[in-house]
Amino acid sequence: MDADVTVLGLGPMGSALAGAFVDAGYRTSVWNRTPGKADALVRKGAIEAASAGEALRASPLAVVSLSAYEAVQEVLGPLAGELAGRTLVNLTSGPPPHAREMDAWAGRAGAAYLDGVVMTTPSGIGDRRFLQLYAGLPEAFEGHRETLAAVGDPVYLGADTALSSVYDTMLLCQMWSTLTGWLHSVVLAGADGPGGSVTATRYTEVANRWMDTVCFFMSTYASQVDAGRYPSNEFPLDLHRATMDILVHASELRGADTGMPKLFRALTEQAIAAGHGGDSYARLVEFVRRKPAPGAELH
Repeated sequence: MDADVTVLGLGPMGSALAGAFVDAGYRTSVWNRTPGKADALVRKGAIEAASAGEALRASPLAVVSLSAYEAVQEVLGPLAGELAGRTLVNLTSGPPPHAREMDAWAGRAGAAYLDGVVMTTPSGIGDRRFLQLYAGLPEAFEGHRETLAAVGDPVYLGADTALSSVYDTMLLCQMWSTLTGWLHSVVLAGADGPGGSVTATRYTEVANRWMDTVCFFMSTYASQVDAGRYPSNEFPLDLHRATMDILVHASELRGADTGMPKLFRALTEQAIAAGHGGDSYARLVEFVRRKPAPGAELH
């Protein structure tokens, strides 16, 4: 083995991963199905392998970043005999069942398997502010934690390889909810066009500072959700409900879409009608939650 890490797949994300490993001083073997993708990396110091098999043989750690799990199977399927004793880190997006299938396949081939999710765009690779999520054998993660830290902040989720996909789905839900709420706020501020009373930039400077308060609420409510008890000290649902009328009215005045604030209000009204007006906002989890259809669970 003449490299520290191998990267299979040199699309925008794979190229960024390989570049981060090289920049961190790791001897990096790279391979891509389409010729020419490795040229810029080779100029930086990467070692281009002539085949996927040669790339795998070059190092004890193989990081895979391809378009889909089917592509991973196409590339690695014929190379099962090359995996024994190596650690395979799959950063290809896919549903939880695929992660478990890949884990079982890698285990039969004698490889340690980690399923991972890159929680940033290619431009954020190498920045320790951005999370990279991993699930799988704990000893495999610990053995390569330092190397994986070259591409971001490595966070270990647990032994079940499906956890990376589950967390990915949950975090994407929170991201889109947060960004959509922010866009709605921008419209309310009048920052949706030239001459707005408050610019989006100025509003966001204040909103970013206020997010610490939101994080405080989330941390407080998380333990309530886990316990199934929702005591409210200062901000019960009755008070939330009164404040939501202000938001709906402001949205109507601005000509903004009212679907989201009316959804907040409808959920809150359901909880109050059920006798929970004195509970915290976390009580709404019982009204967001529905019994999943058979086989529809995330994991």
